[in-house]
Amino acid sequence: MSVRQSLLAILDQGPCYGYQLRAEFDRRTGSTWPLNVGQIYNTLDRLERDGLVTKGEVDEQGHVYWQITDAGSAEVAAWLASPVERPVGTRDELAIKLAVAATLPGVDVAAVIQTQRTASLAQLQQLNRAKYAGGDPDGPEELAWSLVIDSMIFAAEAEVRFIDHTEQRLARHPQHAMALSLSHEKPKRGRPAKTDATATVVGQTAPATIATAPAARA
Repeated sequence: MSVRQSLLAILDQGPCYGYQLRAEFDRRTGSTWPLNVGQIYNTLDRLERDGLVTKGEVDEQGHVYWQITDAGSAEVAAWLASPVERPVGTRDELAIKLAVAATLPGVDVAAVIQTQRTASLAQLQQLNRAKYAGGDPDGPEELAWSLVIDSMIFAAEAEVRFIDHTEQRLARHPQHAMALSLSHEKPKRGRPAKTDATATVVGQTAPATIATAPAARA
Protein backbone atom coordinates (compact mmCIF):
# COMPACT_ATOMS: atom_id res chain seq x y z
CA MET A 1 0.00 0.00 0.00
CA SER A 2 1.29 3.46 -0.89
CA VAL A 3 0.89 4.92 2.62
CA ARG A 4 2.90 2.13 4.20
CA GLN A 5 5.63 2.38 1.58
CA SER A 6 5.65 6.18 1.63
CA LEU A 7 6.14 6.33 5.40
CA LEU A 8 8.87 3.74 5.13
CA ALA A 9 10.58 5.78 2.40
CA ILE A 10 10.48 8.89 4.60
CA LEU A 11 12.02 6.98 7.47
CA ASP A 12 14.77 5.90 5.10
CA GLN A 13 15.85 9.56 5.15
CA GLY A 14 16.23 9.54 8.93
CA PRO A 15 14.43 8.76 12.23
CA CYS A 16 11.05 10.45 12.82
CA TYR A 17 8.33 10.37 15.45
CA GLY A 18 4.66 9.92 14.61
CA TYR A 19 3.50 13.52 14.21
CA GLN A 20 6.68 14.33 12.33
CA LEU A 21 5.98 11.51 9.88
CA ARG A 22 2.50 12.86 9.25
CA ALA A 23 3.88 16.34 8.62
CA GLU A 24 6.50 14.98 6.23
CA PHE A 25 3.89 12.97 4.34
CA ASP A 26 1.70 16.07 4.02
CA ARG A 27 4.65 18.13 2.75
CA ARG A 28 5.19 15.66 -0.04
CA THR A 29 1.56 15.22 -1.08
CA GLY A 30 0.13 18.67 -0.43
CA SER A 31 -2.22 17.29 2.24
CA THR A 32 -4.28 15.81 -0.59
CA TRP A 33 -4.73 12.60 1.39
CA PRO A 34 -4.41 13.68 5.02
CA LEU A 35 -3.51 10.95 7.49
CA ASN A 36 -4.63 10.88 11.09
CA VAL A 37 -2.13 10.10 13.81
CA GLY A 38 -3.85 6.82 14.65
CA GLN A 39 -3.29 5.60 11.11
CA ILE A 40 0.37 6.59 11.34
CA TYR A 41 0.96 4.64 14.54
CA ASN A 42 -1.02 1.62 13.35
CA THR A 43 1.16 1.53 10.26
CA LEU A 44 4.31 1.88 12.35
CA ASP A 45 3.22 -1.02 14.56
CA ARG A 46 2.76 -3.22 11.50
CA LEU A 47 6.11 -2.16 10.10
CA GLU A 48 7.75 -3.02 13.42
CA ARG A 49 6.00 -6.39 13.46
CA ASP A 50 7.39 -7.09 9.99
CA GLY A 51 10.91 -6.16 11.06
CA LEU A 52 11.09 -3.08 8.85
CA VAL A 53 11.38 -0.42 11.58
CA THR A 54 12.38 -0.28 15.23
CA LYS A 55 11.78 2.15 18.09
CA GLY A 56 14.76 4.36 18.75
CA GLU A 57 15.56 7.24 21.07
CA VAL A 58 13.04 9.24 23.09
CA ASP A 59 13.54 13.00 23.27
CA GLU A 60 12.85 15.34 26.20
CA GLN A 61 9.25 15.88 25.06
CA GLY A 62 8.61 12.13 25.08
CA HIS A 63 8.64 11.69 21.30
CA VAL A 64 9.61 8.16 20.29
CA TYR A 65 11.77 8.21 17.19
CA TRP A 66 11.26 5.35 14.76
CA GLN A 67 14.14 4.21 12.59
CA ILE A 68 14.29 1.98 9.57
CA THR A 69 16.06 -1.38 9.49
CA ASP A 70 18.18 -2.82 6.69
CA ALA A 71 15.19 -4.91 5.62
CA GLY A 72 13.09 -1.75 5.55
CA SER A 73 15.62 0.06 3.35
CA ALA A 74 15.65 -2.91 0.99
CA GLU A 75 11.85 -2.79 0.74
CA VAL A 76 11.96 0.93 -0.06
CA ALA A 77 14.47 0.29 -2.84
CA ALA A 78 12.29 -2.51 -4.23
CA TRP A 79 9.19 -0.29 -4.08
CA LEU A 80 10.86 2.56 -5.95
CA ALA A 81 12.21 0.17 -8.59
CA SER A 82 8.84 -1.53 -9.20
CA PRO A 83 5.91 -0.25 -11.29
CA VAL A 84 2.55 0.40 -9.68
CA GLU A 85 0.28 -2.46 -10.67
CA ARG A 86 -3.36 -1.50 -10.84
CA PRO A 87 -5.80 -4.36 -10.27
CA VAL A 88 -7.57 -5.60 -13.38
CA GLY A 89 -11.33 -5.77 -13.29
CA THR A 90 -11.81 -3.19 -10.55
CA ARG A 91 -15.42 -2.05 -10.52
CA ASP A 92 -15.96 1.44 -11.86
CA GLU A 93 -19.05 2.89 -10.21
CA LEU A 94 -19.71 5.39 -13.01
CA ALA A 95 -19.33 2.83 -15.81
CA ILE A 96 -21.63 0.38 -14.03
CA LYS A 97 -24.24 3.08 -13.35
CA LEU A 98 -24.32 4.23 -16.98
CA ALA A 99 -24.39 0.67 -18.31
CA VAL A 100 -27.32 -0.28 -16.07
CA ALA A 101 -29.18 2.98 -16.71
CA ALA A 102 -28.87 2.48 -20.47
CA THR A 103 -30.69 -0.85 -20.24
CA LEU A 104 -33.52 0.23 -17.92
CA PRO A 105 -36.81 0.88 -19.72
CA GLY A 106 -38.18 4.37 -19.15
CA VAL A 107 -34.95 5.86 -17.79
CA ASP A 108 -33.82 9.16 -19.31
CA VAL A 109 -30.19 8.20 -19.84
CA ALA A 110 -29.39 11.59 -21.37
CA ALA A 111 -30.41 13.26 -18.11
CA VAL A 112 -28.29 10.83 -16.11
CA ILE A 113 -25.30 11.62 -18.31
CA GLN A 114 -25.83 15.37 -18.11
CA THR A 115 -26.08 15.28 -14.32
CA GLN A 116 -22.79 13.41 -14.14
CA ARG A 117 -21.11 15.69 -16.68
CA THR A 118 -22.06 18.76 -14.67
CA ALA A 119 -20.59 17.26 -11.49
CA SER A 120 -17.44 16.02 -13.22
CA LEU A 121 -16.79 19.38 -14.90
CA ALA A 122 -17.28 21.18 -11.59
CA GLN A 123 -14.72 18.89 -9.96
CA LEU A 124 -12.30 19.46 -12.84
CA GLN A 125 -12.65 23.23 -12.53
CA GLN A 126 -12.04 23.02 -8.79
CA LEU A 127 -8.88 21.00 -9.32
CA ASN A 128 -7.60 23.45 -11.93
CA ARG A 129 -8.17 26.35 -9.54
CA ALA A 130 -6.35 24.50 -6.78
CA LYS A 131 -3.39 23.87 -9.08
CA TYR A 132 -2.66 27.57 -9.40
CA ALA A 133 -3.45 28.57 -5.83
CA GLY A 134 -0.09 27.61 -4.37
CA GLY A 135 3.05 29.57 -3.68
CA ASP A 136 6.42 29.26 -5.37
CA PRO A 137 5.84 26.97 -8.39
CA ASP A 138 9.51 26.02 -8.42
CA GLY A 139 9.71 25.05 -4.76
CA PRO A 140 10.09 21.34 -3.92
CA GLU A 141 6.94 21.18 -1.80
CA GLU A 142 4.90 23.01 -4.43
CA LEU A 143 6.21 20.71 -7.15
CA ALA A 144 5.36 17.57 -5.18
CA TRP A 145 1.88 18.90 -4.44
CA SER A 146 1.28 19.87 -8.08
CA LEU A 147 2.19 16.37 -9.25
CA VAL A 148 -0.59 14.94 -7.09
CA ILE A 149 -3.05 17.56 -8.36
CA ASP A 150 -2.00 16.88 -11.97
CA SER A 151 -2.81 13.19 -11.49
CA MET A 152 -6.27 14.07 -10.19
CA ILE A 153 -6.83 16.51 -13.08
CA PHE A 154 -5.91 13.88 -15.67
CA ALA A 155 -8.28 11.41 -14.02
CA ALA A 156 -11.11 13.98 -14.03
CA GLU A 157 -10.44 14.82 -17.70
CA ALA A 158 -10.53 11.13 -18.57
CA GLU A 159 -13.87 10.82 -16.78
CA VAL A 160 -15.33 13.70 -18.82
CA ARG A 161 -14.05 12.11 -22.04
CA PHE A 162 -15.65 8.81 -21.05
CA ILE A 163 -18.96 10.58 -20.40
CA ASP A 164 -18.81 12.24 -23.84
CA HIS A 165 -17.90 8.92 -25.45
CA THR A 166 -20.83 7.19 -23.73
CA GLU A 167 -23.25 9.88 -24.87
CA GLN A 168 -22.06 9.57 -28.48
CA ARG A 169 -22.35 5.78 -28.47
CA LEU A 170 -25.83 5.77 -26.96
CA ALA A 171 -26.98 8.42 -29.42
CA ARG A 172 -26.48 5.91 -32.24
CA HIS A 173 -29.13 3.60 -30.81
CA PRO A 174 -32.82 4.21 -30.24
CA GLN A 175 -33.58 4.11 -26.54
CA HIS A 176 -36.06 1.27 -26.96
CA ALA A 177 -33.37 -0.84 -28.63
CA MET A 178 -31.17 -0.64 -25.54
CA ALA A 179 -33.88 -1.41 -22.97
CA LEU A 180 -33.79 -4.85 -21.37
CA SER A 181 -36.90 -6.22 -19.69
CA LEU A 182 -36.57 -8.83 -16.98
CA SER A 183 -35.61 -12.20 -18.38
CA HIS A 184 -38.02 -15.11 -17.91
CA GLU A 185 -35.19 -17.62 -17.91
CA LYS A 186 -34.47 -19.16 -14.55
CA PRO A 187 -30.74 -19.03 -13.87
CA LYS A 188 -29.10 -22.18 -12.56
CA ARG A 189 -27.20 -22.29 -9.32
CA GLY A 190 -23.45 -22.02 -9.36
CA ARG A 191 -21.17 -19.94 -11.51
CA PRO A 192 -22.46 -19.06 -14.97
CA ALA A 193 -20.78 -20.92 -17.79
CA LYS A 194 -18.04 -19.01 -19.58
CA THR A 195 -19.01 -17.69 -22.97
CA ASP A 196 -16.68 -17.95 -25.94
CA ALA A 197 -15.88 -14.25 -25.59
CA THR A 198 -14.97 -14.66 -21.91
CA ALA A 199 -12.80 -17.67 -22.66
CA THR A 200 -11.01 -15.70 -25.35
CA VAL A 201 -10.19 -12.86 -22.95
CA VAL A 202 -8.92 -15.03 -20.09
CA GLY A 203 -7.52 -17.90 -22.10
CA GLN A 204 -4.40 -18.38 -24.16
CA THR A 205 -6.06 -17.24 -27.38
CA ALA A 206 -6.40 -13.66 -26.11
CA PRO A 207 -3.15 -12.27 -27.64
CA ALA A 208 -4.09 -13.48 -31.13
CA THR A 209 -7.57 -12.01 -30.82
CA ILE A 210 -6.26 -8.65 -29.65
CA ALA A 211 -3.65 -8.59 -32.39
CA THR A 212 -6.28 -9.04 -35.12
CA ALA A 213 -8.68 -6.45 -33.66
CA PRO A 214 -7.29 -3.42 -35.62
CA ALA A 215 -7.60 -5.31 -38.91
CA ALA A 216 -11.22 -6.14 -38.09
CA ARG A 217 -12.02 -2.46 -37.57
CA ALA A 218 -10.44 -1.58 -40.89
